[in-house]
Amino acid sequence: MSGRQPIRCAIYTRKSSEEGLEQEFNSLDAQREACEAYILSQKAEGWTVISDHFDDGGYSGGTLERPALRALLAEIEAGRVDVVVVYKIDRLSRSLMDFAKLVEVLDRKNVTFVSVTQSFNTTTSMGRLTLNVLLSFAQFEREVTGERIRDKFAASKKKGMWMGGNIPLGYDLQARKLVVNPAEAKTVRLIFQRYLDLGCVRVLRDDLKQKGIRSKQWISSTQTAHGGLFFERGGLYCLLRNRLYIGEVLHKGASYPGEHEAIVPVDLFDAVQQRLATTRRRQLGKRSAPQDAPLAGILFDEAGSPMTPTYSVKPGGRRYRYYVSTSDFRDDPAKVSIPRIPAAPLEAVVGNAMRRLALPGSDSGIIRRVDIRPDSIAIRFEREPGLRAWRTTNLRGFAEGELIRQLAGSLGPGEALADGGNALLLTLPVRARFRGGRAGMLALPSASPPPAGPDRSLIKALARAHRWKDWLMSGEVRSVDALAIRVGQERRHVGRTLSLAFLSPTITKAILRGVQPAGLRLAHLLDADIPLSWREQDALIDRLVRAEGRAFPA
Repeated sequence: MSGRQPIRCAIYTRKSSEEGLEQEFNSLDAQREACEAYILSQKAEGWTVISDHFDDGGYSGGTLERPALRALLAEIEAGRVDVVVVYKIDRLSRSLMDFAKLVEVLDRKNVTFVSVTQSFNTTTSMGRLTLNVLLSFAQFEREVTGERIRDKFAASKKKGMWMGGNIPLGYDLQARKLVVNPAEAKTVRLIFQRYLDLGCVRVLRDDLKQKGIRSKQWISSTQTAHGGLFFERGGLYCLLRNRLYIGEVLHKGASYPGEHEAIVPVDLFDAVQQRLATTRRRQLGKRSAPQDAPLAGILFDEAGSPMTPTYSVKPGGRRYRYYVSTSDFRDDPAKVSIPRIPAAPLEAVVGNAMRRLALPGSDSGIIRRVDIRPDSIAIRFEREPGLRAWRTTNLRGFAEGELIRQLAGSLGPGEALADGGNALLLTLPVRARFRGGRAGMLALPSASPPPAGPDRSLIKALARAHRWKDWLMSGEVRSVDALAIRVGQERRHVGRTLSLAFLSPTITKAILRGVQPAGLRLAHLLDADIPLSWREQDALIDRLVRAEGRAFPA
């Protein structure tokens, strides 16, 4: 009997659309059957199929954000796959850049890539050249298809056809055409007329709320209810400016006669547009108070949501500046303990910390992100500008690692400076207070670092990541882009949050039990490029929080 080690083969299949996936034998099954037959032909070489299925139905090849692909990469990083088998290379990726990234991962783990219908070997230079040529054509085909779809969309718009999207209030959808809903059309005309009567969108919003008038309610293809909410100012502005209501279709700023019936008289619509334009000119003519907010765009709360600058004017004209959380939980102190924070004390703490390290302030662009927590403030700033600034002081001559250790050793009690690769993370043991409606203080707690324990923001982010992953795996959400739209967050933030679903069991259990390193924050995980390898994950997090002197338990 031969002592040859078996070669473990993972089959990956993909289909861009969901059409036909409900069939008993679909395209994914056909791809897998062809791959299994190929592997069987290599049985003499020791090839065997692993039992796990890696099937991405309804996912585009233009992105790497695919659940089954991420699961496959995790298996590769764990060393449980020797060969990746696909039906055609465009099943794995249609992007030349993405494929190059995948090949780097495969080469690093000594994993071979095989296409059943296209014979080549990725370990040779000729095989790489063949791959690049084939992928270039696949990417060209994808771009041409996109151009063709855009041209068809523009031509359809010019003919007045409605090309999809949320069904507007006042219409129903029948045979892919907009049909007037008489009751809702009456509501739309009332909204236009009431705006002319009241002359203010804010007052109109309150008036509609008193009358119980809500936005259109509809059921999606997944039987999920949408809409049916009270109007806000942004939605009212969009409704009042929508030329769809006078029977027109817009495309890239141009207006075309639509196939649908108008429900708002043109004279009423024009009167509303004139009133909106007059109000806007009057507002633009006002001299606004200066809004100095050096942390705008880089300040985030404990839920990972941006904090936006605002201010209030007290009697006597004195202005008080704040940063306000944009989180959906800002009104729930149990979930977001700092819904707003006075600007001046916070900016002073950040500025003083940067000056103590001989670094430029927040207006220089060196600071990437500031995360404020109930018991700490984390300042993430660019590594290279920091190193250059330190070398212009009396710290010249040190190597990078020693330079950072020297700075870390000069910090105060409870403060930490961690190396995060392209960025450095400065953690300050600062307690945020805002009580009694007064612009509170930012006071230092005791010198000892905050004790380890359950971190609500970390646990909540983990739960959210696994819930989103389940939505993608089950097909409830088709892509990360669609997920970002559904949850109302930026795609980049959604993608980074999803990476938490692939943390190692050691890290996940430690966070759930509250025994993670005392210095670990959600910002560490969201900003770090988390590797797929569990061993590399543990090493990364230990490096990020090594100043706390505590590692993950076994």
